[in-house]
Amino acid sequence: MRRPSKDSSNKLSAESQRLSSIAQAIVQSASRVEERTWERQLDVQLQKLLRTNHQESIDAALNALFKDDLAAYDVLMDGVEAVSESSTMVEQQDGKDVAWQALLVAAPILAWTRFSIGSGTIPAELLTTLSAHFSAHLLAEGVQMAMAPTLYAIDQLPRTHAETYALTHKLAQAAHKDAGVKPAARAPETAPFLADTRYLLVALVAPANAPLFRWQETQHQLDFDKERANALAAWHEQATANVARMLPGCGVELLLPEAYYVACREADKAIRPISIRAAVHYLTNTLDLEASDLRAVIAGFGEEAADGQIDEYRVGFTLRQSAEVVYGIVWPLYGQEDEEGTPMEGPGAGGLLPAPLTPINEIIAHLNEAGITHIKRINELYVAEYCDDCGAPLFADPTGELVHAEMPEDTPAGTEHFH
Repeated sequence: MRRPSKDSSNKLSAESQRLSSIAQAIVQSASRVEERTWERQLDVQLQKLLRTNHQESIDAALNALFKDDLAAYDVLMDGVEAVSESSTMVEQQDGKDVAWQALLVAAPILAWTRFSIGSGTIPAELLTTLSAHFSAHLLAEGVQMAMAPTLYAIDQLPRTHAETYALTHKLAQAAHKDAGVKPAARAPETAPFLADTRYLLVALVAPANAPLFRWQETQHQLDFDKERANALAAWHEQATANVARMLPGCGVELLLPEAYYVACREADKAIRPISIRAAVHYLTNTLDLEASDLRAVIAGFGEEAADGQIDEYRVGFTLRQSAEVVYGIVWPLYGQEDEEGTPMEGPGAGGLLPAPLTPINEIIAHLNEAGITHIKRINELYVAEYCDDCGAPLFADPTGELVHAEMPEDTPAGTEHFH
């Protein structure tokens, strides 16, 4: 379940109330015609608020709906994501109005290492090469594009929907005018992790209602899934070596570029098992031991333990004969995930396919695959706590006490410190 921000006000402004009412009207629509009429009104209101950077009005409406009407909350969240990652432009050509559509796309990169994972400005030569491969293997005929000259870490991405809206329009204008984009101002330093995601951000521009990706073209529509797989394979084959040049010392895997918010969520999920493998590899090599010499302690955490909702699992690693947590990773839950597992949708929902693993069982399966068989689960639900000094998450030790993960004092000199 998505969570709103913590800040909220009991009294909604007129703008926030209007957003809430339209979202509820969409939920209660009795026809597609009515639903689309309300959706157009919602888009207009959201565009006005995002263009003027009134993020607080949107957040207030989301907070209120999250408490009172989850169906309308999902509608509003979907709406604000859609409006902030897309746009339409109308211009005069030969005395006629011509409409264009734009979409902000993220190309996620999964990276893992024992050293550091880079980010920041992309060299001009690499940017040109990556843009050429992106266009040739992923985009429909005639689609214009502009790739931001920055390799983003997750905490360097736009922080609000209004910031995403501004970036979408900036890149879309560059794509339409075939103009260059200046690198972002020096991005803040990002926390070091053994496994993390990086992103290429690209704006696509095409005539209204025209296909954006290759698999949307008419000749591929009957086998769109096959064409999409082929496009990903070609992108992976042609771009991986170039991406690796920006991330020396890292293993990398390229995911399918998709609309901004979907791509970010898919990358967040895909990095989780890699984080476990990277942690075990790091510990076994640094401490010169076998995976079987390690123990994993798993505990659930939420914002408020009283509501019983698990927002993330934290996995602390100890030596088998010690209670000291030497390292830890966080396994966040997304979308409809919870401790009971993600509800099955589609053909398998009627029981024709096995039920998906619950998150806790998925974590255990990945730990087992990495060679760790000594696993303890703490049944207590904890409030998510962090170190007051460095902000690192605290992990449960085998006794259930929340502690800071610290490598042993006799760890070989020169070993990098990771949170």
